[in-house]
Amino acid sequence: MKKSLLLIFLGLFSTTLFAYVDSDMDGVEDAVDRCPNTPFMDLVDIRGCATKSLVSPHHFDIIVGGTYAESDYQTLTKTDTLSSTLQIDYYYKNFSIQASTSYYSTEGNGYSANGMNDSFIGASYQFKALDSLTLGLSAGALLPTYDAALKNNNIDYTAILNLSYAISGINIFGSYGYTQINDDNIDGVVTYQDSNAVSGGVGYNFTDKFYMSGAYNSSNSIYEGVIDIETASLYSYYAIDSHWFTTFSYAHGLSDSASKNFAAFRIGYFF
Repeated sequence: MKKSLLLIFLGLFSTTLFAYVDSDMDGVEDAVDRCPNTPFMDLVDIRGCATKSLVSPHHFDIIVGGTYAESDYQTLTKTDTLSSTLQIDYYYKNFSIQASTSYYSTEGNGYSANGMNDSFIGASYQFKALDSLTLGLSAGALLPTYDAALKNNNIDYTAILNLSYAISGINIFGSYGYTQINDDNIDGVVTYQDSNAVSGGVGYNFTDKFYMSGAYNSSNSIYEGVIDIETASLYSYYAIDSHWFTTFSYAHGLSDSASKNFAAFRIGYFF
């Protein structure tokens, strides 16, 4: 009799305990939840469907790193340049603001120099033109923090249009950029000109954490009379976890006006 009463009690207890099931823990029972698997940080209505996310749309990242450039132009002495870089980004939905700067040290045959490179501040907006096609518009200013004898002393302005088409983990991308050069000419030494730049390439998401791409890049030199700058480049991105990530890029000069080799490694924190 005692055993029978115990079984009856356990049966009643389990019915009470498991009759109400809320798998996504949104406060709406599964039996009437019209939107199962709602993210934990979403507020829901009486049907269990999200009305507002408690995850902030505001995000930032800080990226630090180093670059190496080997220059061997026909008209210049071979030089090696090391730079330390700092970049800070702010994101709000599809809008972002970027600021970056770097410090360089150059060594060559009988030549050495160090100091700040030009700094950059800009903004961009990304939006879906189609389900698989993303269009991006960017604009910014190059601030003359680089102290040079060639009068690189004015703010230059740049604008970039980029397109990306994604399908089955592959994305095909291209961009066009225009930079208005406002630096003062030096008679008989250098004449500045505006620059146009184009690039195109293909990338692939090997996993959710690892991405790699290859591209061809071409741009006018900012100096009149110098042949176009052409490079072939590789880029990779790896997410260590939900906050930390790294990037690596390499470019090889295809024209005599381009750096022979360029490499950059950066590590960033997203929050």
